[in-house]
Formats: sequence, C-alpha cells, structure tokens
Amino acid sequence: MATPAFEEIVEDFEFLVDWEDRYRHVIEQGKAMEPLDDALKVPATKVHGCASQVWLHPVIEDGVFRFDGDSDALIVRGLIAVLRSLYNGLPVAEVEKVDAAAELARLGLNEHLSAQRSNGVRAMIDRIRDVARENA
Repeated sequence: MATPAFEEIVEDFEFLVDWEDRYRHVIEQGKAMEPLDDALKVPATKVHGCASQVWLHPVIEDGVFRFDGDSDALIVRGLIAVLRSLYNGLPVAEVEKVDAAAELARLGLNEHLSAQRSNGVRAMIDRIRDVARENA
C-alpha cells in the first residue's frame, strides 16, 4: 500500500544497482525538500531516539495526513523525504496500516543503515503513527 511518490522512488532504486548510488539518491531527495521553518523546530516537533537532530511537523487537513521535516544530517533529511513519499497524502486512518519496514525493505535500506540510523527511522515512523492514531 505505497503511494505513487514512494513507488517512484522504488523504481529509481531499481536502476541504481550500487548502494553508494542509492545512498546519494536518498541524500538528493533530502536536498530537494523544502527546509522546515526554524519556528517549527521546537521541542514538540523534535523526534527523540535519533542520533541526529530531527523535527517532524505533521499537518492533517480534511482527514489527509502529511508532514514536513528536517534534520541536521543530510542522509537523515533524505530518509525524511523517503518517509514523506510513503505517508504524505494518505487518509489519516490509513497511516497505521502502512507496513513501513516492508516498504523500506524494498529499497534495501534495512541492510545498509547503521543501527543508530535504523533506530532513528523507527522513531520517526513511531511519531508519524502516533500522530495519525491521535487524529484518526
């Protein structure tokens, strides 16, 4: 149950055989993302459990979930962009149904991220799911 934006990333990854090319692609995804306004980088939007500084700002309008985010680490910004492609635009009630681990495994991210980065991704997914659950 992936969004078209996420499927596009999956397709891009199919053409990128080398992990370093995939890593660069993730970073480019993050660079292409609009930075989060500094006014939104507050304790309430900060994600704990990440090695880097991470902020997620969810917005739910008309039952549709989306979020913006930022990080002080390029690869983490890229991972935020990947998660945005996975979740943004979904009905809020559908967010919890996404098997993020399985979807991210399609990109081969599981075996190439450090334990700290993997924990950070899980913390971001947990925050996304918590917000959706609170607003469903």
